[in-house]
Amino acid sequence: MAGTSKEHRLSQHVYATLQTLSCSLVEGLYLREADSMQELLCTPSQHRTDILAWICSSICPSLSKKLTLLRSKDLNTLNQELAVFGQEMMLCRTDDLDLITGRACPLRQLCFLEQLLTLVPGSMGSSGDSRAGGEGLLKELFCPEALPHLTHTLTPTLTPWPSDIRGARKGQRSLPSRPTGKEVADVTALLESTQTALEQLKDQCVFLREEASPSRFSVRTLRVAVSDLAQMMSVFSRVYEADFRCCKEPPSLRSHTNIFSTVHRLLTACNTELDVLQQVSEVSVCLSDTVKEDPCYWSHGHKHTLSTQLEDLTKRYTEFLSLHHG
Repeated sequence: MAGTSKEHRLSQHVYATLQTLSCSLVEGLYLREADSMQELLCTPSQHRTDILAWICSSICPSLSKKLTLLRSKDLNTLNQELAVFGQEMMLCRTDDLDLITGRACPLRQLCFLEQLLTLVPGSMGSSGDSRAGGEGLLKELFCPEALPHLTHTLTPTLTPWPSDIRGARKGQRSLPSRPTGKEVADVTALLESTQTALEQLKDQCVFLREEASPSRFSVRTLRVAVSDLAQMMSVFSRVYEADFRCCKEPPSLRSHTNIFSTVHRLLTACNTELDVLQQVSEVSVCLSDTVKEDPCYWSHGHKHTLSTQLEDLTKRYTEFLSLHHG
């Protein structure tokens, strides 16, 4: 059975751990190749089931008699009992029978066996070694040489508590200090300047004012509104792909979203202004054609030409545009 390097390492580690724990089921096998070890531990067989039962019995000795009785009667019931024990150890579920019988992927089987072996008393990382290490640490802490240090730790000369907590532990109530007049004035000035800045910012954002005139148009305002609309449509697309297409409850949408009406109003104003500019362009072309003849006429006792009148109209139109966009 070919396997990856990780599966080979796990197979060798699990097999060596079984030998260290003196498992009688691996004695006399003398396996040397990682493929042979993996085949023993990851192929469905009675021998593999016996090894798994031995590991579970080593973790919980009271389970040994029950597993032996089930092995002689019904293997399916035995596998179910091993799955229940694995769930109690929080390593698998009761329906993971493929993992118990050896039909799951080799890597998952080897990880399962390795985790089970860490719970066997006497193995590396077991609770027995931890308990022994804890007992050694307690003996070292309570030895006569360490007793002065332990006493000094329990009754320190300098209290480690901060002043406010130390006062509360002594039954003293520490009242919060009142802010000074200068601090109040500084905070008030900061709040007022912040409010003024926000009001100025709101005045610059035409689309935030509901009373804005529908006929007023600004390229910058339209750009901001269209950008907001694009972001909203992008968010809606992601919500549609994630929620609407997965048979989930539709998310709650805002019922007072006015970005669409804002964009529509600004686009309408843009179209109106473009129509005006088109009409002005047509009149300008017509006047230019007429000026080529350059006729003269009298007005208010003065002689005028169309060229002079056209210059006057151009000046007025320039003033109109500056006032309109200003």
